[in-house]
Amino acid sequence: MTPQELASELIRFDTVSVRSNVPITDHVESHLRRLGCDIERLEYDDARGVRKASVIGKRGSGGGGGLAYFCHTDVVPAEDWARAAGPFEPVIEDGRLYGRGSCDMKGSLACMLSAVASVPASEQREPIYIVCTADEEVGMQGAQQVANESRMFAEMVAAGTRGIIGEPTELEVVHAHKGGSVIRVTSRGRAAHSSTTRGLNANLAMIPLLTEARAIYDETISDPRWQNPEFDPPTICWNIGINDHTHAINITPPQSVCTIYFRKMPGVDGQPLVERILKVAEAEGLEASVSDFGQPLYIPKDAPFTLECLELAGKPAARTVGYGTDGARLTALERLIVCGPGSISQAHTHDEFIEVKQLGLGTDLYRRMIRRWCC
Repeated sequence: MTPQELASELIRFDTVSVRSNVPITDHVESHLRRLGCDIERLEYDDARGVRKASVIGKRGSGGGGGLAYFCHTDVVPAEDWARAAGPFEPVIEDGRLYGRGSCDMKGSLACMLSAVASVPASEQREPIYIVCTADEEVGMQGAQQVANESRMFAEMVAAGTRGIIGEPTELEVVHAHKGGSVIRVTSRGRAAHSSTTRGLNANLAMIPLLTEARAIYDETISDPRWQNPEFDPPTICWNIGINDHTHAINITPPQSVCTIYFRKMPGVDGQPLVERILKVAEAEGLEASVSDFGQPLYIPKDAPFTLECLELAGKPAARTVGYGTDGARLTALERLIVCGPGSISQAHTHDEFIEVKQLGLGTDLYRRMIRRWCC
């Protein structure tokens, strides 16, 4: 099958993260078995009780580490899909393959499956791993389970396997991306009719915290301590959200929730900023929690592995990106970069597509990587 035929197969699965990805995982596993892979499968139920699955296929053996390719099978919602054909009805038009997940990142997986199929197993001297995870779009739980529980991932780490995350970069080599954390602060009040004094407005206790959050935001924009010039933008992107969940103007809000999402960067310790928020929350009697969305991914732009990837990709220099990937959970791998077909500007859009030409180029690049490191 051609990469576009494989990608079209994958697009037809509705794998929006709120639904189970087990059917597409079963489908990918069948492809991996036909390629001659040994299979490791990991499953869990998400917070809503929906079954999720990740699958790893390994073909070949050896002591040099080989190559591991990482992707995810879930996609973002498509309620605003703008094309006549539905988001899970793949259409090729004017050299583009349209459909939810075509770019992020089922097209990329199709490229790797095609590349592996084009290299006879008899020519391999080192292993190829294909890792397909669940829930990358909503917290990377699948990748975290792989990092924590997978025997094949532990094998990769021990062997120093080279890792490629196939997210869309237009086949440029990305050597670093940001991580992420969320601070969630809740203020409790008491609902009552606002014409009385019986209520307790939860927003009032939140004001000192919002004042400090705004001061921190201004610092991250102006103070080089919180910046890394390797990135564009060079800031940690301290994003403040607020919601009191009150549906009428004459009710004193019984609850106020502030969320602060910030993108951690290599070389920037954001923990002092977190501590400042937690200190204000404690002083005001607010509930506060911190959730880690993963560490920054970083490998030096002049590291031997980075340079080797640049040579294979025919690119002059590696770059950074502001978005995150499953790599935030896979940092135990010392040699790990992001490189995949398609443009991030087309991911998550209401007419998502990938250029058919990119599918061909991606397959060719992955084939060259397999031949360099596995044959």
